[in-house]
Order: sequence, then C-alpha cells, then structure tokens
Amino acid sequence: MLGLPPAAIDTHAHIFEPTLTSVADARYVPAYAATLEQYLDVLTAHDVDRGVLVQPSFLGSDNSYLLSALAAAPERLRGVIVVSPGEIRSELSDGRVEKLDRAGIRGVRLNLIGRPLPDLFNPAWQAAATAMAKHGWHLEIQASGQQWIHLAPALRAWRGKLVIDHLGLPRQEHPEAIRTVFELAPLEHVWVKASAPYRSSRQQAAIVFAELVERGCADRLVFGSDWPFTRHEQHTFTEVLAWAQALAGDDLLRNMMTTNPASLLGWPAPSDDQASRPMLHL
Repeated sequence: MLGLPPAAIDTHAHIFEPTLTSVADARYVPAYAATLEQYLDVLTAHDVDRGVLVQPSFLGSDNSYLLSALAAAPERLRGVIVVSPGEIRSELSDGRVEKLDRAGIRGVRLNLIGRPLPDLFNPAWQAAATAMAKHGWHLEIQASGQQWIHLAPALRAWRGKLVIDHLGLPRQEHPEAIRTVFELAPLEHVWVKASAPYRSSRQQAAIVFAELVERGCADRLVFGSDWPFTRHEQHTFTEVLAWAQALAGDDLLRNMMTTNPASLLGWPAPSDDQASRPMLHL
C-alpha cells in the first residue's frame, strides 16, 4: 500500500441513503446506502485522513444530508454543493457563501451531462463568482464532448478556482474536447481531478493525465476516489488508488493527495495535537 503522509485527502466521494428524496429526472438512483460511517471506515482503512463529499446529482440541490455529515466530522470532511439555477443569487450570495464556508463547504458542482449549459457570464453567476472567489471556493465542472468547447470562454474568464472533473471525461471520439481541456488546464486558476476513468476511457484518461503533467499542471492535479462508484459499483477504493499510483508514481500521487488539494481547499495541515484522526460527533 502507498505510504501516505498525515492529512492525505480524497477529493471526491458521495454519501446517501435510499430513504432520501431523489430528483424526478435522475438518470440513476442507487438502491443501497453509502453512509458517512462507511466512507470514513474506508478512508481509515487506506490511511487517508480527510475527504471531500460531493453532492450526488440524484439528490439535486437539497444539500442537507451532506451538511449534516460535515457537522458530524468537521475535522475530516469538506463539501461541494449543488445549487439549482433558480437559486444562484440567494444560495451563492456573499452572506450565504460565508455561512456555508463556516459549515465546511468549499465549492459548487455543475454536473452538465445531458443537461443544458448555464450562461456563466450572466449577472447571477458573475455575482456568485465574486462571492465564491472571496472565500476561496471552486466551481467544479463535470462535462463531456462539445460541452467543453462551448463552456471554454466562460471558464477561461472565471474569476475564482475552477475544477475539471474526472479528467474532463476524455473520449477518443471527441479530440476537440480533449484539446480544449489541454488549453484550460495550464491556466493558473484551473485544477484537474484525476478520478473515475471507468466513466470515460482508461486509455484516454492515461493519455490526458500524462499530457497534463507534460504541460506543467502537476501541482494542480488532485486525486478523487469517486467512492462508492455509482453505476460502477464493481470497483473498490483500493483499485482506484492503485490506478492513480500507477499513473502518477508515488511522489506525484502523494502531492495529489496532500499539498495540491490542501491548496485547492484552503485546508491547512493539522497541528501536532490534532494529527490523530478525531472521533465522530454522532
């Protein structure tokens, strides 16, 4: 097993239970539970101290379950929420972002697969960008194919941190999208999450990862497990960590799980008296 230093971070995981209300147009709704306790047990088993919970798309913009998890394990967790298009001004106002920041939220996710693209230049999103940037939040984008080309002008101009999810979901049949990701990734405000190669193409993911390192993006690459691998539940944390280790090598992967995500999330290393994993406040 890779020897990870203290404060290693998994930047992408989901928690949920079947009793939670899913959105009506969800593409997939798991029939099983992936609980906070289960996730923290997985992290501990792999010597990973910290994790980032990303709001699952099938739960829509009701982030209450995620927020309750952050409150239960504040030293170990940070979160990324989903905001509905009609609530951008209210949910991402400066005051609301400040409150959510204190609760452990560090970003907003746009899962655009099969969805219309937002106009990130409109006043509501521009005001949100200002509030998010003030608190060091990032905008996380899951998109594919031609979507990257249409989004690129707004993403280049985004005034805060930006995260490209799952290496941009690269596919051989969309070379222009891959080129767009290559053009975006070297920008100083752009980070790339190495995660979920099974959602696109393992071969293309490896090619994209190597090219990003070649283009000088190594200090803005982060690792995400994608636990519990919704729609791809046959995978394991151990397997995905081994994939990333084979791709990056030991030294780069350690950076991808420590200094890189700590910088993205504004998450300082624990002090000596906090270095041990804290108990859950359940």
